[in-house]
Amino acid sequence: MTISSLPLSYCTNVHPAMSVAEVDQGLDEFTVPIKKNLGSDLAAGLWLARPVVDELEESPDVLRRFSDRLRDRSLVCYTLNAFPYGNFHSQRVKENVYLPDWSDCARFDYSMSCARVLSKLLPENVEGSLSTVPLGFKKAKRYSDPSFIDDCAVWIYKYAHQLRLLHEKTGRMIRLAIEPEPYCAIETTAETLLFFERLRSLAADAGYLEEVNTHIGLCYDICHQSVEFEDVTESIRKIAAADIRINKIHITCAIEIASPATNLEARQALARYAEPRYLHQTFAKMADGRIVREVDLTESIALNPSDEFRDASAWRIHFHVPVDAEDLGPLSTTRSDLKRALAVVPELDYAPHLEVETYTWSVMPGKQMTSIVDGLTRELQATQRLLSR
Repeated sequence: MTISSLPLSYCTNVHPAMSVAEVDQGLDEFTVPIKKNLGSDLAAGLWLARPVVDELEESPDVLRRFSDRLRDRSLVCYTLNAFPYGNFHSQRVKENVYLPDWSDCARFDYSMSCARVLSKLLPENVEGSLSTVPLGFKKAKRYSDPSFIDDCAVWIYKYAHQLRLLHEKTGRMIRLAIEPEPYCAIETTAETLLFFERLRSLAADAGYLEEVNTHIGLCYDICHQSVEFEDVTESIRKIAAADIRINKIHITCAIEIASPATNLEARQALARYAEPRYLHQTFAKMADGRIVREVDLTESIALNPSDEFRDASAWRIHFHVPVDAEDLGPLSTTRSDLKRALAVVPELDYAPHLEVETYTWSVMPGKQMTSIVDGLTRELQATQRLLSR
């Protein structure tokens, strides 16, 4: 019954980096000044793209020197974001962020590289977590294959076995954290429970159930479940009741609009958040409780919605916005869900890793946003205050 005592982490996927030198540059330009602003310990939740982990694994010296430089900056790393495989800051990311999916051995290989790297970065006596794609994208062709879910499950239980072997070899405990997300193969709490039931069944048949139960769990991104209009308190409790470990929590907020039909000012503001890089799944809750969905936010959806969408009681949009913001001008945020989720976390009998993950600073509209360093500092300070209550 506790909150993690590890330094609060923020995810460095907000900083472009396709080489070790660029990761170092981001740490010096952003992370070190943020730590100085905070005046307290800070963890770097590193995003290491495929080319970066390849470079780090070229030789033991490369990785050792990188680890030394982290220590020289007085930074710790106990978690990696291994969700984006390629360039997360390319001109168009959108659905490509889910590739390769977990039916592809390339996802397994990349995740193993990340685990090996993390095993060298972990502080003594600290467990590691590694967040990953929720199998794949529901709109992708592979998802329509009846064997897709089982193919993913097989790779994941094989991965669990490799994590056990890595633990035996290095003494480093690393757990995979599958991150449910709107429009993915695992997006809702109900789908999460179904997948883990299937994964455990297949793992038991293959003799890997113990490894799966130990090494495979969730990255619970709070705003993802908010976008689905789920009750986050109930969601976390259902996951705990199913003995699915939440290895990592992404501290996040999404955009919300109440009564969109009569809130033209908010819809006009929302239109400015339609942008070409990231996918912004858009959900509307109807008066009868039904959920209507669009795979991505567009100006047309905001300004000229269908009659059904316009008449919804509320919209929620998967656009990560600063977690200290209750509103953004006429737009509301899901910060109330963030508070409710963090309030229930101490009910767990373990302490998930905690990480702020607002990666969208470079695509936020308007002049209301300050520098990334100042913005991330405010987010982390606000989160520290929530966690200390």
